[in-house]
Amino acid sequence: MIEDTIAAISTPIGEGGISIIRISGSDAIKIVSGIFKSKRNVDLKNVKSHTVHYGFIYDAENDEICDEVLVNVMKSPHTYTKEDVVEINCHGGYIPSKRTLELVLKNGARLAEPGEFTKRAFLNGRLDISQAEAVIDIIRSKTDLSNKYALMQLNGSVKEKITKIKNGLVALIAHIFALMDFPEEDVELLNDGELIDGINNSIREIDEILKTSEKGRIVREGLNTAIIGKPNVGKSSLLNALLNENRAIVTDVPGTTRDIIEEHLSIKGIPINLIDTAGIRQTDEIVEKIGVERSREAINKADLIIFVFDNSRPIEKDDYDILKLIENKKVLYILNKIDLPSAIDIDEVDRLSGGRYVRLSSVTKEGLETLENTVYNMVLSDGLSHDEFLLTNMRHKDALIKAKGSLMSCLKTIESGLTEDFVSIDLNSAIDHLGLITGETANEDLINEIFERFCVGK
Repeated sequence: MIEDTIAAISTPIGEGGISIIRISGSDAIKIVSGIFKSKRNVDLKNVKSHTVHYGFIYDAENDEICDEVLVNVMKSPHTYTKEDVVEINCHGGYIPSKRTLELVLKNGARLAEPGEFTKRAFLNGRLDISQAEAVIDIIRSKTDLSNKYALMQLNGSVKEKITKIKNGLVALIAHIFALMDFPEEDVELLNDGELIDGINNSIREIDEILKTSEKGRIVREGLNTAIIGKPNVGKSSLLNALLNENRAIVTDVPGTTRDIIEEHLSIKGIPINLIDTAGIRQTDEIVEKIGVERSREAINKADLIIFVFDNSRPIEKDDYDILKLIENKKVLYILNKIDLPSAIDIDEVDRLSGGRYVRLSSVTKEGLETLENTVYNMVLSDGLSHDEFLLTNMRHKDALIKAKGSLMSCLKTIESGLTEDFVSIDLNSAIDHLGLITGETANEDLINEIFERFCVGK
């Protein structure tokens, strides 16, 4: 049982309409009662759960009112942490928040650690680990789509699928234990064919989930996309057009962009981590040389390359040199500056791109919608159905791969003719790996590592 009471500011520090100080624990109501003066002389210890009360935070030691507030009282177990929770809504701003929190701490609470409110929700059985991780995904989501899948995970989409697989394995191992513990009982022997079918079915279920992981990673983390090309083909203009703002400096001078510029945007719900790179060419200029090297690094890290040809200039050696750098990468070819007279060999563009390129003008924005549709189709070739499940967390993917490995080992154990107790070892290993996803077999270090990623107050 968790004995102490924790408190933290749960809203961003700075000027704002409201700041919220959250308190959770067995003494939460008592602590706030000691610093709260109700306008109607209400005693917080006697109020109903999930009620709001108007009054003032009072500093008895200095005999002064600190702020005018609304206090929300929520009693266990129907709260976020399943403990008594009180939230003080004071005026936004650094001073009101700080003074109110100081009084809460002075009256018996301690400052919460990062993610400790959600950690208590997990420890008290309100959430499993996968749902707790969804909380931080919701906070960090950059698009409606990433937020949607984080909410699905919070509502138990991952837990449901993992529990189904685990229950199937538990049923197999329970039967094996029955054979081992009660051999004299009339327990039907689970023959190798039935056991193998059960294991293969679990492997198929894991594979179905793993097939969604690449889409899920992109929806959660974003698609790392590098705009590349020789100098002055319109890479920065394309970045500005996609962002609909003048983020990058654009001039007619080749080599204007000396360093990579990173921005985030959404294309049809997909989070895009967009990188505008320095033009790649041979150069002796030291600063530009560093920029070119960073462009090469961006290519290596990118999930998608947007390679830009200049419609107003012929294809040159620099273009061919860059094409060699992006072999074996997923590439979207762009023919930019179609608002200018054409000087490029269109047949050669068609050959180099395999006929898959988008004609575009970063100035007039003609072709921009086609570019966005093409990116979406390249990333999600079969789209996304309304309720489609995606595995978005790479920790979960790793655990599933290890669980599958244990099941594959289990099949080899059966093939080798070893006894049921050896089979049960492999099955238990698979169950343990699945338990890491929901938290049932997670050790303290893993739990602490997950919740340390949260902000204080959540």
